Amino acid sequence: MKALFFDVFGTLVDWRMGVAREAERLLASLGHALDWPAFADAWRREYQPAMEEVRAGRIPFCKLDALHRHNLERILPRFGVKDAPDSTLAVLNLAWHRLDAWPDVSAGLNRLKSKFLIAPVSNGNISLMVDLARRNGIAWDGILGAEVAGDYKPKPRVYLAACEAFDLSPGDCVMVAAHSNDLAAAAACGLRTAHIARPDEAGQGKGEAAPKIKVDFVARSIEDLADQLGA
Repeated sequence: MKALFFDVFGTLVDWRMGVAREAERLLASLGHALDWPAFADAWRREYQPAMEEVRAGRIPFCKLDALHRHNLERILPRFGVKDAPDSTLAVLNLAWHRLDAWPDVSAGLNRLKSKFLIAPVSNGNISLMVDLARRNGIAWDGILGAEVAGDYKPKPRVYLAACEAFDLSPGDCVMVAAHSNDLAAAAACGLRTAHIARPDEAGQGKGEAAPKIKVDFVARSIEDLADQLGA
């Protein structure tokens, strides 16, 4: 193994509480009193359908920031938010750039970097990944994923383009994620796989505590994975 590729949303960062926090900070001042975690959940539920429009070829590839803005405008009326100025929505849309990592992430990735190349292979665009890395003290060896491949996971091109970027064969690379569907797609491309338990990713008990498929490594955290890999 020479490189570890990481899913980001849910695997490395807590999207639910981060988005809920930012939505409350920006919308409560306008007089809105929402169920903020439910707002985050609703925004996240639009994620896969929007990317499927790209994967299916119905719309051209665009950055996740653009899809997030489209999805935000779809859900705002459901929560009775109709008067937010565009400047506020522009800042709110970048809530995904201001998410906090799970407590085990920064130290675990620094350990893994001492032994392997590490990079995100996320559906997030490059500027989003850079902002999250700077916020959370992550020193990637490169920023890979959807924007590099011009498509969205779980399309094979995303995983294979990451391997090619580091001049490695798929068998030299490990996809690390908290989502079995992501790992299954990577495995189908020849990558090895590591599952990270995030049982409360989408709320208490609403995440994967264990993989739903056979994987090469099963870990409780990024630091646990570093222990297993001798980093």
